[in-house]
Amino acid sequence: MRHSPRAMYPQTALLTAFLDRVLRRPVQQRSVEEIVADRGKVTPDRPPFSWVTGAVDRSVGITFGTAPARDGYEIPLRIYRPRALRDRDTDAPVVVFLHGGGFVEGNVVMYDPLCSHLASRVRAVVVSLDYRLAPEHRAPTAAHDCLDATTWLQQHGDVLHADTSRMALCGDSAGGNLAAVTAQLLRDRGDSPVRHQALIYPATDMTLASPSMDENADAPMLTRASVVAFREHYLPPGHDHTDPLVSPLFGRLDGLPPALVQTADLDPLRDDGVRYAAALEAAGVPVRLTNYVRVPHGFASIPGAVPTSAQHRAELVEELVSHLYGDRSGDPSQPADGEVPLAAPAG
Repeated sequence: MRHSPRAMYPQTALLTAFLDRVLRRPVQQRSVEEIVADRGKVTPDRPPFSWVTGAVDRSVGITFGTAPARDGYEIPLRIYRPRALRDRDTDAPVVVFLHGGGFVEGNVVMYDPLCSHLASRVRAVVVSLDYRLAPEHRAPTAAHDCLDATTWLQQHGDVLHADTSRMALCGDSAGGNLAAVTAQLLRDRGDSPVRHQALIYPATDMTLASPSMDENADAPMLTRASVVAFREHYLPPGHDHTDPLVSPLFGRLDGLPPALVQTADLDPLRDDGVRYAAALEAAGVPVRLTNYVRVPHGFASIPGAVPTSAQHRAELVEELVSHLYGDRSGDPSQPADGEVPLAAPAG
């Protein structure tokens, strides 16, 4: 049986159909109370669930902390540190991870498989930010939380036992938006420690002008109607859709750190990523754009059902390693005795 290059992988199609039709209702069909109640749901870290979501890497320890926001709120942090890194090993870089969920849903525990993988393979301290969500906390609260927490982390390398002069921002979907926004805000401050931004199917344009928004309007995992609902929850009434704090595509892009932009071909947000990568390149920012065909939005969270997940993760790790370790002596892909490997295996 032959498949169109645009057709979804059969196993991916089966899983996403089950998720969309059985396990969850679209955000636009749920009340705010239902959305809030759903935020705490996590997938168990055991088979058969982990066959789909990926297992948490047991070579990584998980701890907790907080960082102060400008209004006195304490932003919860979920911190991943390779066990092979002893406390005296303070030369590991930091990856700040921002989870997806349309600025409305999601939680940091859901991303344990991916964050622990990045910590292990990049040999980095990964800090996942539990920023505040809408509609209780509308824009720009999430962006301010991400900036404030990242700034605090930069100033407290002694707490993390890490080198906070070498940081990266990474996020998927709404988290990709927040990573891009945070990179711009840190650039504007003038002392940004961010050496790389890894944006996984990011939302970059709240005007919803990307052609893929209509082309993939009824795609699995995320529809145009859901994007509109997320936007209505996130933005205050009358908020300018071109405000760079919510639409990084309309911000000033020169002087930003190099970027990896990964998009899903069957995704309403595909061209948000494509257009942002093109705009970065036009502004003189080194950028690598990879469009993963035959997969929908959210594919990074279901690696067991996506044949190209190993390639996606290997590319992500390779780019982070290259920019976080690329100016250091020696080969970062060859760990010292007792250390975890820095690069993901190919394939």
